[in-house]
Amino acid sequence: MDLVGKKILVTGADGFIGSHLVESLVSNGHDVRAFIMYNSFNSWGWLDQSSSEIQASIDVIAGDIRDPYGVTMAMEGCDVVLHLAALISIPFSYEAPDAYVSTNINGTLNVLQAARKLGTQRVVCTSTSETYGTAQFVPITESHPMNGQSPYAATKIGADQLALSFYQSFDLPVTVLRPFNTYGPRQSARAVIPTIISQIAKGARQIELGSLEPTRDFTFVRDTAKGFMQAAACDEALGQAINIGSGFEISIEETAELICKVMNADVEIRQDPRRLRPPKSEVERLFAGIDLAKELFGWNAEYAGRHGFIRGLAETAQWFQDPKNLNRYRPDTYSI
Repeated sequence: MDLVGKKILVTGADGFIGSHLVESLVSNGHDVRAFIMYNSFNSWGWLDQSSSEIQASIDVIAGDIRDPYGVTMAMEGCDVVLHLAALISIPFSYEAPDAYVSTNINGTLNVLQAARKLGTQRVVCTSTSETYGTAQFVPITESHPMNGQSPYAATKIGADQLALSFYQSFDLPVTVLRPFNTYGPRQSARAVIPTIISQIAKGARQIELGSLEPTRDFTFVRDTAKGFMQAAACDEALGQAINIGSGFEISIEETAELICKVMNADVEIRQDPRRLRPPKSEVERLFAGIDLAKELFGWNAEYAGRHGFIRGLAETAQWFQDPKNLNRYRPDTYSI
C-alpha cells in the first residue's frame, strides 16, 4: 500500500512515541490527523514541543479513546489509522487494572469497530514486548508464547488478539506492531533510561533504580516511528503480529553504566525496593527476533547494536540536559 496521498490518523499522538511518529509522517509529506487525550488546558501533550511548521501541518482532534462515538468521528475521512493510545506504565497497572482494561482493550475495540464501519484501508495496532513475558528462548520470535506477567501486559495481549480476530473474522486490514522497549527524548520518567538520565542531570550522585539484572532490547524512538510507517505500507504484514527491535541485548545495570559514561558522571547505583516489581511479575529477559520484519518490509534499525545504542543514549541525554526539558521532570520523585 502506498501511503502517498493517504490521510493518516495517529491515536495517542500527544504521547512519547506518538509525537515522534506525527513529526516523522509530516516530515515525509503525509497528511496527518492527531487524536489526543482531551484536557481542560487545551494541551497537545508533547506535540506542544513540535516546531510551528509541524503544528501548522496537522489536524488535531481532542477526545478519549474509550469513547466509541468520539473515536469514530476522529477516524472519519482517514485512510490509515496508527493506533498508539494506551495506558503503558506497568507499576500503575498494579494499582488501577480496570483503567487498563477500559483504555487498552476497549479503546482498541473502538478503533477496530470504527474501522470496520468506515471501511478504513489500513490499521496498525501497537503491541509491546511485555506480551511475551520473560524469554523462554532467544531471540524472541513472533511464535513465542504469550505470558502476561502484569495487568498491563495482559491487556495488551487482549488488545492484540482482538485486533487479529478482526482480521480473521471480518477481513479487516490490520497489522499488530510489537516494538521492543522504545527510548529517546520525551519519554516519561516511569521508564528506566529517563529515570537514570534525569537523576544524573539534576546532579544526583546516587542513582535509585529497581531490578538491575533484567535485560532489554532498547529501540530508539525514531526507529520505532519508521517501523510504524513501514508496517502500514506493507500488504504482506496484514493479519500478523511483527516484532521490531535493535538486535542488541543489555542489562539494566550495564545500561546505567553506559549512561554514566556518556554523561561523564561518577555515580553510585542503588536499588530502591519501591521500584521493584512483584517477584513473579518481573520480566527477566527480552531480546527481539526481527527476521520477520526484515523479510516483510526490510526492517533495519538505524540505531542498531551497541554502537547505535550509545549514540541513541547520547542524543537522549543531550535532550534531557536542556533545562527547559529537564524542568518538566521530577527526578527526586518515584513516578509509577
